Amino acid sequence: MKRTTKRTTLTVLFAAGLASLPATTFAATSGTATVTLAASAQVVIQVLDPALSLTPNATDYNNDYVEATGASGLRVRVRTNSSTGMTVLVSCQDASPQIALADLLLRTQTAAGGSGTTMSAYTAATAANQTLWSTTAAQHTWQTVTTDVRVQNLINYDDAPTAGTTSYTNTLTYSVVAQ
Repeated sequence: MKRTTKRTTLTVLFAAGLASLPATTFAATSGTATVTLAASAQVVIQVLDPALSLTPNATDYNNDYVEATGASGLRVRVRTNSSTGMTVLVSCQDASPQIALADLLLRTQTAAGGSGTTMSAYTAATAANQTLWSTTAAQHTWQTVTTDVRVQNLINYDDAPTAGTTSYTNTLTYSVVAQ
């Protein structure tokens, strides 16, 4: 029994001795872990104005066009993480457009990003993609690109003599691609 008691006393003394040692006497170990994000270029587009109605008045008929510009135009928001930027494309891919493509004119007054480009002069819509706006740098925050729309040769669009108006509709398709 005395041996057991001595061991117990020795264990208690040893444990008490450890408690009184400074913390620096214990060896600390550490390790590291690496986290890798394999990012790929992404582009995002949101169409903010999915429809636009143009109703010409007498002045518009005298000018032979009606238009919606600036805040009244069509807006899309785009962004990308591509370090070389992106391009916003627009087309009218209707099989039978009701507004002649030569009469449907588009442009943007939104400044290009970096050394990008803009369709700054009215240009006839086409069935093929046309560059509306571009940037040559990453655009992490939302960029709003506004399309000004003009329809010309108004007298070519007939209206029935009954009350009301006759609608002519085309659909524009917006795409965005990383450069």
